[in-house]
Amino acid sequence: MTETRMREQICLFARSLFERGLTHGSSGNISVRLDDGGLLTTPTDSSMGFLDPARLTRLDRSGRVLSGDKPTKELPLHQALYETRAKSGAIVHLHSTHSVAVSMLPGIDPDAVLPPLTAYSVMRVGRIALVPYYRPGDPAVADAIRGLAGRYASVLLANHGPVVAGKTLEAAIYATEELEETARLHLMLRGLNPRLLTQAQVDDLVRHFDLDPP
Repeated sequence: MTETRMREQICLFARSLFERGLTHGSSGNISVRLDDGGLLTTPTDSSMGFLDPARLTRLDRSGRVLSGDKPTKELPLHQALYETRAKSGAIVHLHSTHSVAVSMLPGIDPDAVLPPLTAYSVMRVGRIALVPYYRPGDPAVADAIRGLAGRYASVLLANHGPVVAGKTLEAAIYATEELEETARLHLMLRGLNPRLLTQAQVDDLVRHFDLDPP
């Protein structure tokens, strides 16, 4: 895919997320890793619903801005996830309501935030780590991501929101949407003792779809 087309795709997906209420105001950001190792990112303080393809930030592989507006202040966490998950081609970070709500619940397992509620939560999201709260843009959050050593494609920042990596932009978007839906189901079912997927069922999905073990 050409860079021009990728710019258009970022703006198209971002607007879809915005129009469906998965991000709001100037929250959220997207990045894509290009063939030369550089990145395209959404600019800081920009609305995902009104992005201009020509104003997306273009960075070289060392992180130097080549063109466009100032990059998202969350760039360090994107870079940390790319560093630790070499096959990732895109990253989506949102402040989606249900995911943020789950990140604030007591008693969350930081190594497995959400239980295996559905097949698609296992297939598209996998196991989710919880990272402690850091101020938005704090470089320390990147160190926390690196500390996960690439074991998770999906990370929930406490009191902040999800960060999801995918092999492609489309995959990262779909996984982020699936995470939000799983978070919504989890909140709806709290206290109701829902029937979860068994370990045997999870193992079957992992084998059949050649997934990274959750």
